Amino acid sequence: MSPRSASVNEELRRRSRERLLQATVDLVGERGYEATTLADIADRAGSARGLVSYYFPGKRQLLQSAVHRLMHLTLAEALEREPRTEDGRERLARAIDAILGLARDRPVLMRTHMAGILQAEGFVQCPEQQRLAALLRDTVVRYGSADPDTDYPLLRALLMGAVVAVLLPGAPMPLVRLRRELFQRYGLDWEAGVPPPAVEQR
Repeated sequence: MSPRSASVNEELRRRSRERLLQATVDLVGERGYEATTLADIADRAGSARGLVSYYFPGKRQLLQSAVHRLMHLTLAEALEREPRTEDGRERLARAIDAILGLARDRPVLMRTHMAGILQAEGFVQCPEQQRLAALLRDTVVRYGSADPDTDYPLLRALLMGAVVAVLLPGAPMPLVRLRRELFQRYGLDWEAGVPPPAVEQR
């Protein structure tokens, strides 16, 4: 049997890493962070335990990469869904709704993610985060920003703040109110993106 080519090996590594990332968001979403072990993640992904340590220095870094991947995939799907559009204002509206939607639909996962960012390890610069950043920055550019290097970090901060506000234990802010504030800030039509059902707007 001839040895696998470098490209085949690279693809196998990519798939293995993505299985670990998917297993992480699934398990943490189901059980919470503390109840999820690296061994659990490896088992769910069908990988050897040592492979987790090969790709990631620890569980916190693994979780950040996993959530950044989820955010990137969710954002990409929202931006490219039918009807596809190049309109920068519509794309920004879709981006805001995609990230707020994760706070609504995956609260345990997103609360854990935000808590981890605020701890000592801080913000992990990983390939998944970089892909997410590139997509958000491109959204800001298409929206018409004259200074995306300033406007992209501001959008990121506003979205992170909104997610924290939605998920704040004991004093959550209504998602509709936060959406309204963000849409007004960027001059977006309320009907753009994915407006919440009328019952939620009351």
